[in-house]
Amino acid sequence: MKKGVLLIIAISILVLILLIFILSDSPFKAMYFFFIGPFSNIFFIGNMLNAAVPFIFGGLAVTIAMKTGNLNLGGEGQIYLGGFVTAITALALSQLGILGIIIAVLTGALAAGSISAVSGICKAKWNTNELITTFLLSCAVIPIVNYLVTGPFLDPETSLISTRKIAENMRFNFILRPSSLNTGIFIALIFVFIIYYFINKTKMGYEFRMSGFNEMFARYGGINTKINTIISLALSGALYGMAGSIMILGTHHAVIKEFSAGLGWSGITVALIAGLSPGAVIPCAIFLAWINTGARIAM
Repeated sequence: MKKGVLLIIAISILVLILLIFILSDSPFKAMYFFFIGPFSNIFFIGNMLNAAVPFIFGGLAVTIAMKTGNLNLGGEGQIYLGGFVTAITALALSQLGILGIIIAVLTGALAAGSISAVSGICKAKWNTNELITTFLLSCAVIPIVNYLVTGPFLDPETSLISTRKIAENMRFNFILRPSSLNTGIFIALIFVFIIYYFINKTKMGYEFRMSGFNEMFARYGGINTKINTIISLALSGALYGMAGSIMILGTHHAVIKEFSAGLGWSGITVALIAGLSPGAVIPCAIFLAWINTGARIAM
């Protein structure tokens, strides 16, 4: 993490403290609940760590796209689509147990990766700006999934606007009960290592980095930057889709309408704070989860 980023974080916290003193009737109590509250018991600690899981996947998704000089702004829709496809797959394959879980996660990642790959193809073939296409495709996907959740797949037996809950044998195991933390966090940590190794230790990872540093130089060096653009955006979308999959199988157990709201932007925040370093994504995701959890507790 660069010193400038750390300085910005420090300044942000100082501004936050100042605002608490200005706006709160009990500033010291508010600061206690904001800064200490998330660590005050197992319930809050577990929920904070669980909230960091989609931030980790989002941070990795943005990182792998930006390594090739691209930016995926469609995270919210990709998480939503990935979670939805995972849910309906899990509902259909509930008899398969662990195999069904694997298939559900892969189909969710594939669905999200596919719509992101479309943006990569458009940029590679017609030099279309991926910021616009990823964002517009996300905006198009969200109302479609909303229609499916509120229409054909709506669960009439719940007060929530959601699909039916997946079977218990298709859910991740909870840890640190009574919090929502589940074994999905281990999958997130494994993918941090996978993406770190891919970017820093493989030939394609090297090509990604060269393309991001100087695309023209990479082309003269024989690197197919167009193919790398498609692959990097597809992988970015797949990682966002996995965030949705993990949230469905581990936390919500059903697709709640617009459960992914804001998560795509949080992924960008995490990646930028981490300086596009996969290893730094973990502490940055936990930091953002701490801020969000503290804000809810202090309300």
